[in-house]
Amino acid sequence: MTILSVKNMTLRFGVTTILENINFALDEGDHLGIIGINGSGKSSLFKCITGEYTPEEGSINVVGGKTVGILTQQGAFDEDCGTDVASDGNLSVLETMIRAFPELLAMEARLEELQHALAAPDPAHLGALTAEFTALNDRFLREGGLEFRGRCASILTRLGFDADTQSAPVDILSGGQRTRLALAVQLSREPDILLLDEPTNHLDIETTAWLESFLAGYKKCVLVISHDRYFLDRVTTKTLCIEHHHATLYNGGYTKSMEQRREDRAIAEKHYREQQKEIARQEAYIAQQRQWNRERNIIAAESRQKLLDKMVKLEKPQNAPRPVKMKFTQSIASGNDVLTVQGLCMGFDGKPLFDGIDFQIKKGQRVLLIGKNGCGKSTMIKLILGQLEPTGGRIEAGYNVQVGYYDQENQNLTEENTVLEELWSAYPHEPEVKIRSTLAQFRFVGEDVEKTVSVLSGGERARLTLAKLILSHMNLLILDEPTNHLDIDSREALESALEAFDGTIFVVSHDRYLTEKLATRILEMKPGDAFPGDLLDFPIGHVGSGYTEFQEYKAARIAERTAARAASSTTAAPTMSSAKETYLRNKQNAADERKRRARIERLHKQCTEMEAELESIEAQMSGDAATDYVRLAALDTRHTELEDALLSAYEELEELEG
Repeated sequence: MTILSVKNMTLRFGVTTILENINFALDEGDHLGIIGINGSGKSSLFKCITGEYTPEEGSINVVGGKTVGILTQQGAFDEDCGTDVASDGNLSVLETMIRAFPELLAMEARLEELQHALAAPDPAHLGALTAEFTALNDRFLREGGLEFRGRCASILTRLGFDADTQSAPVDILSGGQRTRLALAVQLSREPDILLLDEPTNHLDIETTAWLESFLAGYKKCVLVISHDRYFLDRVTTKTLCIEHHHATLYNGGYTKSMEQRREDRAIAEKHYREQQKEIARQEAYIAQQRQWNRERNIIAAESRQKLLDKMVKLEKPQNAPRPVKMKFTQSIASGNDVLTVQGLCMGFDGKPLFDGIDFQIKKGQRVLLIGKNGCGKSTMIKLILGQLEPTGGRIEAGYNVQVGYYDQENQNLTEENTVLEELWSAYPHEPEVKIRSTLAQFRFVGEDVEKTVSVLSGGERARLTLAKLILSHMNLLILDEPTNHLDIDSREALESALEAFDGTIFVVSHDRYLTEKLATRILEMKPGDAFPGDLLDFPIGHVGSGYTEFQEYKAARIAERTAARAASSTTAAPTMSSAKETYLRNKQNAADERKRRARIERLHKQCTEMEAELESIEAQMSGDAATDYVRLAALDTRHTELEDALLSAYEELEELEG
């Protein structure tokens, strides 16, 4: 059954067209991903669906009686009734969640009144009171009256709100926490049509994975705007691609839809070229016949011209939107030891945040720092930058290390500056043509360079900050959530630029796609009780599959720990039969053994590949690269990385085969 339909919808602001002739329909249970570059009109489409914007042409129809819930990028949440349940900042986080159920709260209050009335009933009204109580109680139970408070607390917990935060007033929450609270409200209310605009922006990897699982099983209609490619592939069943004010609907998630998009574009371009060739051939024939200028030639020319006039002309396929172009340029080479952290401790107000952290970053490594929100990742960056003093330990930068820093909040921008002034003031000695050229690479063209920073969107601010970083010519890039607010095209450009950068990279990110593609090492803060200490340091064996490899390693370690706990635990509860206990234990042991053998096989394969690559590098270092010092330095760095990774693999093999 169709629950939402958009027909021939066009939205304009004055003479500016935002969306034109948009058509699509969704059934109950459809999960639609909406993609497009920043500024393409994705959020405007949501506002048209909720009624905040009125289209100039066309129509949007929501089946009567169906509820609509929306989470905007700013974290505001409005139901179709227009009530903002978070307007009272004095309410606690949990109370705010509970206030999202006014119908159940009203029923609960009325049931309490009826209970008091029935405790000392008026005989004349006893029958009516009893009937009302019975009917209302049945409805209260049917609509989840006994479960909604528990569901609210559970969702808050899964979205990163511990017991203390749940009891805290909304006023003290950060912007990211408010967005997560808004998301929690929408998920708890379960509207018939759920609109989510960038829901993963302030979520850590673990919480994003939970949200993916929740939405994948959500039985109602979901429309989600997102630039998280992993998220889209796991949650959506259809994709709406907005480009050049128009929209095309594809079946499947992001990856499948992009394959279809490329095929459609190639087919459209082929048909256009073929038609243009045919038109040129017909026009040449007509011109030739007219040149001969005999009666039968004139008749033939006119006949062909009529056929040509009736031909349905194909429009030339529009090019993809202007891509962002990035290239980080290293200034001078650093020493081999870029950053050394020893015994690092940090806490606030007497409460420890992390303790005894050790790691060393070598030249050319691409290190991804991950972990739950609040575990200390941003604090780690501030300590490295010298913005905070540790409570213990030391941080030492290596020889010739020059740092370029990307701040996820883009706080190093001057609100009163224009885009042009902001970049030029950072590099006053650069010629204007280079400043404008750099801005154009980041899609700031024409009047865009005269915009003031204060009116820029989150994506525009992120691109401007990256433009400033591009010109910095540093050899150590420290990036705090660099893909937040970037569209997919910009993320892909950033990934390619970071891959090509010949310096060292230290990134804090929840972007699994970036981690998969970029990481040569993964550091996880507070990795859990299956891992000792506050930091897990994992070298990647195969660059390009870093996140997958890391997750496999963690899963294997956690399984081992679980099996060890099970083996050392006391006997099962007396209600479990001895035969059943033996069966379950044997089943678990068999599963653990299969995982162990699979991990051993994978490690042996990785070791063989790394040994072969080491032999190849050593041959190059003693051969044609011996006199090429730049190439020799790069080979030496890779040789060190491989030796570290190989040693870790050997140690794990010894532990698994021991």
